[in-house]
Amino acid sequence: MAQFNRKRTAETAENAESAATTAPAATAAVLDADPGLAALTGDYTIDPAHSSIGFTVRHAMVTNVRGTFGAYEGTLRLDGSEPSRSTASLDVEIASIDTGIADRDGHLRSADFFDAESFPQMTFRSTAAERVSGDRYRITGDLTLRDVTKPLTIDLEFHGSATDVYGAERVGFEGSAEILRSDWGLTWNAALETGGVMVSDKVKLLFDISAVKAAPQA
Repeated sequence: MAQFNRKRTAETAENAESAATTAPAATAAVLDADPGLAALTGDYTIDPAHSSIGFTVRHAMVTNVRGTFGAYEGTLRLDGSEPSRSTASLDVEIASIDTGIADRDGHLRSADFFDAESFPQMTFRSTAAERVSGDRYRITGDLTLRDVTKPLTIDLEFHGSATDVYGAERVGFEGSAEILRSDWGLTWNAALETGGVMVSDKVKLLFDISAVKAAPQA
């Protein structure tokens, strides 16, 4: 009888281990199986008139400077049935940087920072996507800046979909990512008399995206 009980106990432990192993996969399947999201599958173009690509960076150790890029193009390929198949592409014109101060914008465009004349674009190409939970997603890809390419992960929140007054179907996402600008060769700085530096190495990238679905091909 004792031997039989040990066998049942071992079987129970194996079953529990198997359940624990399959649970994440089952959860992922539930997350992905959303009929409402499946209806959104398609190709989208980012609408610059209703979107924003920007950043914040600590200045003089005490405050944040905020800026945006006014010229960019981007596309999304959304797969609502299987979000991991979704892709994103973004091309940003460096010369369009705007922090509200013309002299500062000129310095940012110079070789001290972005060197917009030599490297006119910043690009992002996705390599992986996942639905984390609910309306939260994560997209990973390659960010190229100043001819340096490094991986970037963007955390996104899906704000929903709507049909606008012109009949266009839209989706909205808001996201952010943190980078060290020195990883892309933006190393200029100045020491402060009170200690610290003029510009933080850490930069927060901000994405507020409205994208329009392409019309079905006839």
